[in-house]
Amino acid sequence: MSSKRNNNDSLPVLYNSKARHKYALGDKYEAGLVLSGTEVKSIRGGNAQLSESFAKFIKDELFLCNVHIAEYQFGGEENHPPQRPRKLLLKRRELTKLKIEVEAAGKTIVPLRIYFKNALIKCELAVGTGKNQRDKREDLKKRVAQREADQALKNALKR
Repeated sequence: MSSKRNNNDSLPVLYNSKARHKYALGDKYEAGLVLSGTEVKSIRGGNAQLSESFAKFIKDELFLCNVHIAEYQFGGEENHPPQRPRKLLLKRRELTKLKIEVEAAGKTIVPLRIYFKNALIKCELAVGTGKNQRDKREDLKKRVAQREADQALKNALKR
């Protein structure tokens, strides 16, 4: 889990750090989440984890699975189960497009981040294709080369 604070409202933004490493990402979507009150308070405190999460269709509805939202510290008997499927809210057109793409091409729907937009909690989703080991190594090499080039440029400008 990697969580950063927004500068404007000091509300956390929860990132899925493994998503870009494991998947080649395509189209992105913004979806609302159906949450209970204690889940919202727990996310507001930054106590959620997206690292192994995914979205799947159950009948004609999209659910976010394997997201761990810790129990709220002061929830008592009203607390939620930490890992339950949570319904995602998208327009019918977007749902049908996603369903066709996932079924036809063998892709998966990966949550990238959970963030606050005004008073609502949103989830950014992307359609991803799994990377194999070779692709992961190539990405790592590109990142290292870019980092070295940036460092060399920075050192050249200091002189």
